[in-house]
Amino acid sequence: MVQRILILIIFPLNVLFAQSQDQIQIANEYYQQGELEKAKQLYAELAENPYNIQPISNNYLSLLKSTAQFEDAEKFLQKAIKYFPSNLQFQSSLASVYSESGDKKKLDDYINQLRKESKSNPFQLGILAQYLANEQLYYESIKFFEDSREIRNNPSVHALELASIYRMVNDKSSMIEEYLNYASDSPNRLSYIKNLLQNFIQQEEDLDELENTLIRKMQEDPQDTKFAELLLWVELQRKNFYGAFVQAKAIDKRNQRPGDRSMDIGRIALENDAYEDAEKIFEYVAKEYVNSRNYQFARKLWMESKEQKIKNTFPINEEEIRELAVQYDMLHKELYPSQTSFDALRSKALLHAFYLDEIDLSAQLLNQLVQNPRAGMQLISQSKLDLGDIYLLKGEPWEATLLYSQVEKAYKSHQLGYDAKLRNARLHYFTGNFSLAKGHLDILKKNTTREISNDAISLGMLITDNTALDTTDAVMQEFANIELLIFQNKKSEANDRLSQMLEDYNHHSVTDEVYWLKSKLELESGNSEKAIEYLEKILISYSYDILADDAAFKKAEIFERHLKDIEQAKSLYQQFLIDYPGSMYAAEARKRFRQLRGDFIN
Repeated sequence: MVQRILILIIFPLNVLFAQSQDQIQIANEYYQQGELEKAKQLYAELAENPYNIQPISNNYLSLLKSTAQFEDAEKFLQKAIKYFPSNLQFQSSLASVYSESGDKKKLDDYINQLRKESKSNPFQLGILAQYLANEQLYYESIKFFEDSREIRNNPSVHALELASIYRMVNDKSSMIEEYLNYASDSPNRLSYIKNLLQNFIQQEEDLDELENTLIRKMQEDPQDTKFAELLLWVELQRKNFYGAFVQAKAIDKRNQRPGDRSMDIGRIALENDAYEDAEKIFEYVAKEYVNSRNYQFARKLWMESKEQKIKNTFPINEEEIRELAVQYDMLHKELYPSQTSFDALRSKALLHAFYLDEIDLSAQLLNQLVQNPRAGMQLISQSKLDLGDIYLLKGEPWEATLLYSQVEKAYKSHQLGYDAKLRNARLHYFTGNFSLAKGHLDILKKNTTREISNDAISLGMLITDNTALDTTDAVMQEFANIELLIFQNKKSEANDRLSQMLEDYNHHSVTDEVYWLKSKLELESGNSEKAIEYLEKILISYSYDILADDAAFKKAEIFERHLKDIEQAKSLYQQFLIDYPGSMYAAEARKRFRQLRGDFIN
């Protein structure tokens, strides 16, 4: 009997539920098809049954708000809250209705009522705050988060949520403050905060605001290194490497470290071609921490920074090169027999060979390394490759290839072995054995480092593009001979022969490569304007060819770094991004454009 009664009760309920589901589906279809009156009428009927309120609420509310029927929306939500008082989303939706209707008094009164009802429940305050933020009631949401924070007596709780809301209302100052509040809880959060700031701080004035806030925080708590780390990071975004170093130096002293953070900044400066800053940083570490584990590395990188600065200041000053060679000799003697000492001797040898034309002295120094087992097998093999280059300078290619092949055989699946194979390929190219060179290069395109792979691809394409239609290879051989002259530092003779090539083979496929080499030689001679002229010839006559994007990027770089014409450089980088969006230089061009424009660098 009981079972029969239950069946009689449940069966009608199931039927009613199924009918409601059908009606809700029909109402939703009306709504989606834009038949709003029919949808509204059906939703209103369905709303009479409390069981239907939650399934229809999203579409019904959206319909009423979009048609400005705020009174109906208010009545519906009041009924929803009556039946489902624990559903905080209905309460935030009612606040949204008051806001969209323009009734500020109702909104304020209702928000105050909600705050009063929730004042002893921080969890509920946080949930309401998030729902209000979802309704784009940002300032009201802030009040609830702040109430929750006050009750919890925790100034960093809800920091990320508040930072996000302040970002929405474009209150950068408060956003920064909240991100720093979040970071203050744990040093492990610094990386996460840096990523967020990098995404959301885009203008120089934003960096200024962040910097000022960090300085204030540091003054309030001088012992907390987190803010100094963030200030260091700000300076790095500006490419102000020396400013970053000032913070790194303070962090090292506070943490009693022998220049660790300073070394990090020095390396970043060196990688970004800020040679003078790198030189000052490494000099400081070398002098300040003489007896530390960082001393030798600082001395080595100090010298490397000097070398790069001299080599990249055109025209190169021979006296500065000679002085650098003397300093490398002093470093070698001071630190012998360390690895840094042997590296210094090798650097000195290469300066004598490629910049001072003292080939015999260079060979003598490299042979010292090759014969010294203390130098280590890797440096010995690297010195053998250098000796191979010396033989090329002397015009003895067979001696060179013998040394290259020894290293290639000894390091078949190692960076040194790939480097040796690339040098062998370059030697075959210089001597006119283009097919053999191409065979080596095809192997090097795969399974090697990016740098070697790119060099292999570049030389391989040069050979392929300029020998395919030339039955004698005579023009390509002349171009290879000129590249050998440049390698041998006979740049004046090379430049003259390039000019002759332009007269003799003006319409050959290699002409754009000739312009490219002419531009490079003029730049190294300090003739920036002349270098730009040759790049423009490529851009005008060979805009369709492989060197076009190289020429466009190099032109912008010359205006930026050599002529110091920032506005013109900025314009050229911007145009480059339009003309060559798929270029391998696109990312770097975008970064430099944004830097010159004053943006925050990603």
